[in-house]
Amino acid sequence: MHRWPIQIQNSSYNVMDFGAHGDGNSDDSQAFLSAWQKTCETQVTATLVIPAKGVFMVKNIILKGPCKATQINIQLHGKIIAPSKDAWEKGVTIEDNSFLIMISNVNGLVVDGTGGQIDGLGSDWWKCSTCQRPEVISFKGCNDLKVNKLTIINSPRVHISVNSCKGAIFSNINIYAPHDSPNTDGFDISASNNVLIQDSNIQTGDDCIAIIGGSSYINVTRVFCGPGHGISIGSLGRNGAHETVENVYVRNCTFKNTQNGARIKTFKNAGIQVSDVTFRGFHGTSANDLAINLACNSLSCFNIVLDNIKIVSSLPRKPAYCSCSNVHGRSTSTEPSCSKCLLK
Repeated sequence: MHRWPIQIQNSSYNVMDFGAHGDGNSDDSQAFLSAWQKTCETQVTATLVIPAKGVFMVKNIILKGPCKATQINIQLHGKIIAPSKDAWEKGVTIEDNSFLIMISNVNGLVVDGTGGQIDGLGSDWWKCSTCQRPEVISFKGCNDLKVNKLTIINSPRVHISVNSCKGAIFSNINIYAPHDSPNTDGFDISASNNVLIQDSNIQTGDDCIAIIGGSSYINVTRVFCGPGHGISIGSLGRNGAHETVENVYVRNCTFKNTQNGARIKTFKNAGIQVSDVTFRGFHGTSANDLAINLACNSLSCFNIVLDNIKIVSSLPRKPAYCSCSNVHGRSTSTEPSCSKCLLK
């Protein structure tokens, strides 16, 4: 009996076909939203295309799910830019002003950023210490997410936030911001589990990766970090909040002139628990002599493992050292040594 091959239908929607100008000056937000609506409503595999050579200015757009499509792809081959600070702030609430792009409640999303870029144009924001600085892209409630070859530069604040996501893989991500740009974390991961960040390059003015409360089974591997503040658990327990982080595995990462390499940050008088965290296979340089800083409030960090680490201070005549408080764990083949401050 002859069997015909199964053909998988794939509908593609180019933002240019929905009125986008791609000239870097016109507001293409509505075109993106219209193209997204069509993509999301399609009942087969659907692809949203941001084409090469175009420069698309958008602001405060939410690509909402859930979608009818069996799978959603986003192909970012062009460049997305933020508006100027004044234009971004005009006519929006503080809540709406918290991101350039949010993708929410879209399961099975695949983002391919080959050849593309998102520029947050953050320099004017960095000068304003009292401003509510926005993030560039936020993934919220997106399960089974895959993001590959995405480049983001100059966010006003966090470059990529991952919130309430289950199962996410980020590969070959490139994030750049000046070393003195404030609060420009590469990744902020919160209330999420089973997240993998791999084979990526993060150079910012704050944490390369911050793993925040409610997160578990987070894997970070083969990440180049620096400048920046290193790879951090926390901050946790702000305003006395009860927060947990568990089952974090960070390995084979390289640091260049980071404030710290491995770091745990907690606030006092908060119900914090950090457990089953492994830092393994680190090497590189620290911009100051405090290369490893594990600061936990009273008896809140358990089974913290440091193994095969070598981070040296880039400061002349100031050898690197490790500081830890209220941390139960073990350290092997680690330079600087943390053995004396770890609790059994």
